[in-house]
Amino acid sequence: MLLSTWAVIVVLIALTALYVAAEFAAVSVRRDKIRQKAEQGDVRAVRLLPVLDDSRLLDRYIAGCQVGITLTSLILGAFAQATLAVELRPLFERWGGLQGAAAQSTSTAVVLVVLTTLQMVLSELVPKSLALQMPTQTALWTVRPMRWSLFLFSGFIKVLNGFALLILRMLGAPQAGHRHIHSPQEIDLLIAESRDGGLLEPDEHRRLRRALQLGVRPARHLMVPRGQMAAVEIESRPAEVLRWVADTPFTRLPVYRGEIDNIIGTLHTKDLVLRYLEDGDRATIESVMRPALIVHESVTADRLLSLMRERGNRQAIVADEFGGVSGLVTLTDVLTEVMGDVADEFQLREPTPERLQDGRVRLPGGLRLDEVESWIGVLWKGEADTVGGRVTEELGHLPAAGERVVIDGVEIEVESVVNRAVASVLAAPRAPAGAGSGEGV
Repeated sequence: MLLSTWAVIVVLIALTALYVAAEFAAVSVRRDKIRQKAEQGDVRAVRLLPVLDDSRLLDRYIAGCQVGITLTSLILGAFAQATLAVELRPLFERWGGLQGAAAQSTSTAVVLVVLTTLQMVLSELVPKSLALQMPTQTALWTVRPMRWSLFLFSGFIKVLNGFALLILRMLGAPQAGHRHIHSPQEIDLLIAESRDGGLLEPDEHRRLRRALQLGVRPARHLMVPRGQMAAVEIESRPAEVLRWVADTPFTRLPVYRGEIDNIIGTLHTKDLVLRYLEDGDRATIESVMRPALIVHESVTADRLLSLMRERGNRQAIVADEFGGVSGLVTLTDVLTEVMGDVADEFQLREPTPERLQDGRVRLPGGLRLDEVESWIGVLWKGEADTVGGRVTEELGHLPAAGERVVIDGVEIEVESVVNRAVASVLAAPRAPAGAGSGEGV
């Protein structure tokens, strides 16, 4: 009798584990993996894919798992109390010296503790871990028994879901189903876990993180500052512009009238060359000028990409809150933010941080503050966006080469200044940096 009792208990524990594994697998499995299996002809994947694609079906699937878990747990407790506890009662009377009700209560308590422990380990923790570690395999293994269970529990599921929806309406809560939706922060954590698990190389992890940040990265963080912009005046002679363009890597240039704050269009050098070949000195900048895309400096990078695609522009003028020109941002600048340096052989490479033999680090003045920490061991914060701006902010005046300042315990020496802006500084890191490349992400 005792052997058959334990056989029933093992079956009930196994059923509970099945429903737990099915539930965790259904909410953690990737739809693209199941879709790939379905395209390869896996019948189980074909049956599971519609459930994952429809939030209502997924709700019903999860409800079936929860009904199964509840029923098997209740049946297990009632069965064990009615059989195992009764069968163990004589042992407590014989060996424990207990009488009647005391022996029965002790037997029931011991059975409850043992079965609860077994159920937590074998029916909860183990299947949950397996489902989270192998969601695709677990979801496929459990789909067939879950189809049978959904058929058996259909009445329970309708009644319970009906009560649940009624309570949600009374509480004014949204009736959102189970869906595989992740916030950018959660996606960032998933990417970091994939890197830590060896599925992503450091460069791949860096590019994915930067791509996620396009939604919060403003145009002013990507732009070429106004002082470094190359632009042409609308009244310039085409021959002079062509000679000047021949010595530069630029193919698109802003066009202004009178002063740089009055941008009125953009010039594609190919258009100017073709017009000059046709009309010679009669050609004008205005005749080949195209409309300029002007955006506020707070526009995010992803929105900027959308505007460029809609307007057919590959560059945009960045304006400040007063309408003045802050700088220029190109499609290459946005791609560089994600991919790293994508400059071609005709473009000058941007300066990058460099470790010196004396232990100090040479930091470009235009380096963003969020990229500094990995080089100096300190996360700088302030109103400024760049290293040069932070140094100027700390000094309180326009810096000169050779000036020194300490920012958050890091000794800084201004190495060079170009057009009144800090071009580079030498920093003594607070603590030795790691052995990696040191490039910020």
